[in-house]
Amino acid sequence: MKKILIIEDEAAIRRVFKKILNEENLDCNIEEAEDGLQGMEMIKKHDFDLVLCDIKMPKMDGVEVLEKATKLKPETPIIMISGHGDLELAVDTMRLGAFDYISKPPDLNRLLGAVRNALEKKELVTENKTLKKKINKRYDMIGESAAIKEIKLMIEKIAPTEARVLITGPNGVGKELVAHWVHQKSNRSAAPMIEVNCAAIPSELIESELFGHTKGSFTGANKDKVGKFEAAKNGTIFLDEIGDMSLAAQAKVLRVLQEKKLSRVGSDKDINVDVRVIAATNKNLKIEIEEGRFREDLYHRLAVILVKVPALKKRKEDIPLLITYFTDLICKEQGNILKKFSNEALELLQDYDWSGNIRELRNVIERLIILSEQEVSAEDVKLFAAR
Repeated sequence: MKKILIIEDEAAIRRVFKKILNEENLDCNIEEAEDGLQGMEMIKKHDFDLVLCDIKMPKMDGVEVLEKATKLKPETPIIMISGHGDLELAVDTMRLGAFDYISKPPDLNRLLGAVRNALEKKELVTENKTLKKKINKRYDMIGESAAIKEIKLMIEKIAPTEARVLITGPNGVGKELVAHWVHQKSNRSAAPMIEVNCAAIPSELIESELFGHTKGSFTGANKDKVGKFEAAKNGTIFLDEIGDMSLAAQAKVLRVLQEKKLSRVGSDKDINVDVRVIAATNKNLKIEIEEGRFREDLYHRLAVILVKVPALKKRKEDIPLLITYFTDLICKEQGNILKKFSNEALELLQDYDWSGNIRELRNVIERLIILSEQEVSAEDVKLFAAR
């Protein structure tokens, strides 16, 4: 049932609004506040689908309620109501984030139309928010092992926060999947997630990639370039294989984390940045710190939350689920009839060491699907899986 709040200092007017809304069978629970201060306290404590708010009230006027409420609950539509019919005031409230503005005494059709539109908007916003919380199939985290359940539970806790996350684990375990889950379940999911593979970028170019550069700042800099941190504005930057980043670049990343600002290569102008940083590495950063290859102060900035993704051999009970998932995915991608694995084939695959982890498993499954007949047998596994 939808919830509507009427903030109005005159009890008679509250009764009129409540009677009008109840007669429209909107399936709503309607609550009342007799002044702006009380209304604001109710907005803080509850999630309303719509707020009808008078402007001229004691203790806290409607404009102040509007300003505070739109910051606290930006997804809640607010219809402002005034007995003054002031066009300038109407424009001001719309600019401050009001969904609509209605003069007293209200035209019945105008009021009900605004109410219905506002409720529909809130419903669409809620649906959209729910959809964004669902993870893209491309980044499914498959598994029912205790380790995977623990990681998923941790993600649910940390995703809505602004905490930085450091993801560790061997190559091929799916550290990037964890990063995508954190981003897509966060409040930044509508903004971009920019991925940077620190190991794939030459050390002399990493600063330009991360922070951008100005025209003429070095040979080949033919025009100004926006860096990855700027491109991730209001979103997330994922620094994969951060253990391979040069010490000079580490120092600049540390500055961004400390001051939330950066300067492009070749410029001394500061640029403010608002990004959430998620990093990942397959290295033991504590050993890297001891050997002088990684900054300890940067490590402590990054590892606010530490997520350890285990090797596949430590969660072998997930292998049959992963095989089913990859088989379905690969057969659809290639337009093949869905193939099955015999029980003996599954047992053999489950006993493998999988030094390359999930990445290696996917490659082997694709090879078996291509080279096997309708059913992948234990003999097929022996012939093709070890190649």
